[in-house]
Amino acid sequence: MIAKPKGTYDLMGVDAKIYTYISHEIEDMMSNYNYELIRTPIFEASELFHRSVGETTDIVTKETYDFKDRGDRNITLRPEGTAGVVRSVIENKLYGNKNDAIKLYYNGTMYRYERPQSGRNREFTQFGIEAFNSNDPMLDAEVISVSYYLLNNLGIEATVAINSLGDAESRKNYTDALVKYLKPHINDLCEDCQNRINTNPLRILDCKVDKDSEILKNVPKISDYLSKESKERFEKVKEYLNILDINYEVNENIVRGLDYYDENVWEYIADSDGVTLGGGGRYNHLVEALDGPSIPAVGFAMGIERIILNIKENIEVKNLDQAVDVYIMSVSDEEKIRALEIAQYLRLNNVATEINSCNLSMKSQFKIADRLQAKFLIILNNEDLQKGLVNIKDNATKEEIKVDEAEVVDWILGNI
Repeated sequence: MIAKPKGTYDLMGVDAKIYTYISHEIEDMMSNYNYELIRTPIFEASELFHRSVGETTDIVTKETYDFKDRGDRNITLRPEGTAGVVRSVIENKLYGNKNDAIKLYYNGTMYRYERPQSGRNREFTQFGIEAFNSNDPMLDAEVISVSYYLLNNLGIEATVAINSLGDAESRKNYTDALVKYLKPHINDLCEDCQNRINTNPLRILDCKVDKDSEILKNVPKISDYLSKESKERFEKVKEYLNILDINYEVNENIVRGLDYYDENVWEYIADSDGVTLGGGGRYNHLVEALDGPSIPAVGFAMGIERIILNIKENIEVKNLDQAVDVYIMSVSDEEKIRALEIAQYLRLNNVATEINSCNLSMKSQFKIADRLQAKFLIILNNEDLQKGLVNIKDNATKEEIKVDEAEVVDWILGNI
């Protein structure tokens, strides 16, 4: 038997129903906030991700799926969504009028070669938004609110952990101070941290191995190194979050794992179990770094698999079972022909309808109708059909009525 690759999974059953439910909520939310869908390729030139995400990040050094195609080109399966969106904005000159914010969203498959665990797979789905052309802190707050209230609509209570990395000068000054503090203690930290001290020191702050170490608990505070402008920006974002009634807390160890972030960064932490559901931040220099114009940008991404797990584990899943409005019961060839005709009319009028397509007995069909939670049963029999009648049963009240065959569709539409 051929098995699926490690770190992948088949989306089906209740997970598929929750995924569909989440996708509908995302589409509704994006419409309300005026974000447009963008779909970028699943694979791109390796240079795109290596330059944007950062050569020294864990994603690039350990996790990307890199290969050469038949044209001997270096190709990478996308490990995250932002780089591809930025590439598309540049290539298609979407930035256009810099007085107009560009607001885009995606919902697609990503790939990272990492150790599979609950809510973390090698093939996974991320939903994210990217907004360009505005450096206003109000847009940061809007971007944060999109996913915060999406989670709220899904029944998930979360806290936004926010931090400021500051501008380029602030970040350099803090990094220098951090390295100076850590170097005498570096051999007491994990191997990854020992490597990061020379390549990506900020990533040491959110190390999962040493997170409870006294060394990391006593690191210099990044807030002490922020420029006046960065401090004011951070305070403004917090002011807007208060206005939007968003539950947040400042966590100076939030740095995010990608090199392109600057200024404000944040993560969404589930209140139920402390799991990080996603995160984002400002990346005002990424577009220019990828050979585009100098335009500001902000965005976030959320892992759909982790949201599915949270819903399954912490929320009573309602209205996600497979259900139909009408089940049409038939046995003979004549009944089946009429069932097919009625079903077609109902389906084309947005009525969820199922028919007996497996030559089941009437007893078995009643069981199927109950499992599908059918609201109405249309019970066809040759005797009624010869009189031009159709028997309709309300599956909740068990009341039955005979309706003229020509009026059955209108009756269903009027009572559904």
